[in-house]
Amino acid sequence: NRAQGIGEPSVYHAVVVIFLEFFAWGLLTTPMLTVLHQTFPQHTFLMNGLIQGVKGLLSFLSAPLIGALSDVWGRKSFLLLTVFFTCAPIPLMKISPWWYFAVISMSGVFAVTFSVIFAYVADITQEHERSTAYGLVSATFAASLVTSPAIGAYLSQAYGDTLVVVLATAVALLDVCFILVAVPESLPEKMRPASWGAPISWEQADPFASLCKVGQDSTVLLICITVFLSYLPEAGQYSSFFLYLRQVIGFTSETVAAFIAVVGILSILAQTVVLGVLMRSIGNKNTILLGLGFQILQLAWYGFGSQPWMMWAAGAVAAMSSITFPAISAIVSRNADPDQQGVVQGMITGIRGLCNGLGPALYGFVFYLFHVELRDMDSAASPEKGPKSTIIPGPPFLFGACSVLLSLLVALFIPEHSGLSLRPAGYKKHSNGAQSQGHSPQAASMEGKEPLLEDSSV
Repeated sequence: NRAQGIGEPSVYHAVVVIFLEFFAWGLLTTPMLTVLHQTFPQHTFLMNGLIQGVKGLLSFLSAPLIGALSDVWGRKSFLLLTVFFTCAPIPLMKISPWWYFAVISMSGVFAVTFSVIFAYVADITQEHERSTAYGLVSATFAASLVTSPAIGAYLSQAYGDTLVVVLATAVALLDVCFILVAVPESLPEKMRPASWGAPISWEQADPFASLCKVGQDSTVLLICITVFLSYLPEAGQYSSFFLYLRQVIGFTSETVAAFIAVVGILSILAQTVVLGVLMRSIGNKNTILLGLGFQILQLAWYGFGSQPWMMWAAGAVAAMSSITFPAISAIVSRNADPDQQGVVQGMITGIRGLCNGLGPALYGFVFYLFHVELRDMDSAASPEKGPKSTIIPGPPFLFGACSVLLSLLVALFIPEHSGLSLRPAGYKKHSNGAQSQGHSPQAASMEGKEPLLEDSSV
């Protein structure tokens, strides 16, 4: 018995929800940088890192609980909840910047739309259709972030930031209305536990449950350390990079929007065409190593680069480094037993969630330590003015490059073929709880494959 909606549940319902949510946030890329600088003229990077860090950590802590609850109460209500709270800060940007940043950090508790969307898709697709369906959702996510910053920058330049905030609020409301009116429930009643009062075990809702199992298999441990060391700088970079381009390198808001679009399109190509060719020609492990190599080069280039053309060149390298995580997911899914896919992939997703909290805070702190502060907003509009610090314009990117270098050294020891097993140390006893943590094995395995950004960093 489906909840009210238009037609049968389909992947297209999920695609529209994701597109509208991230289109709304993408529009705000330019106004957000302005408001951030005006609200925190001192220590802008530090405050940005702390806000995004709190949001990321809250998302990490809440994702398993929301996934487990949606298994009991259905997906539609949680789609409504996650989209509403993720978009709630948008109108506050013009009403009260302080409240805007406070609500953004608190909204991390519900900023896990992707978890619920992947569960929704898993409910309504056969196993052989699932990878195509997830690919469609991820490509839509990327498309919304490729188009909306450029539109937002143009409207902001022509009509002012207020119109952009109003438009973003309207798009977010449209998304909420779409879920209310058009999206049918995907989880049939017979699939759910007995009632709304059905108990949720702490095992399902514990965000650290999967992390505790990491040490039980040496290959899993190596993969998890590789993911942590490589994704920590990536998460930090996403939180502060557009601000850095605009204020330190001297990009205009239009150039930032164009940069996002170009790197986004190149990343989509890298993750579809290039990744497939590399996996077939040089193998899974070498593809991971190559991706990490590109990431080290990109971060070092961002760290030492002081001219706009250097950022563009490094952006092209950044697109190539986006092949790393899909390649890691592939090596895990190929080596793990079928009934352990969810456990192993859930660990990697959990570690990425942790990085989404720690990375932005780390970057903000390093910027603060090295006294990289923002200059006057107007001076940023002239690209010929380079950054103040001529030796290392971007210290956190250099720290990131060192972290990824360590990740590369760890990845060298990952075996190409290995049966991953977490059965020792009483795996059987916890099997069901770990498998159901979140939603479904396939959903967990695709969780980390969004091309450019995660929920917690727009």
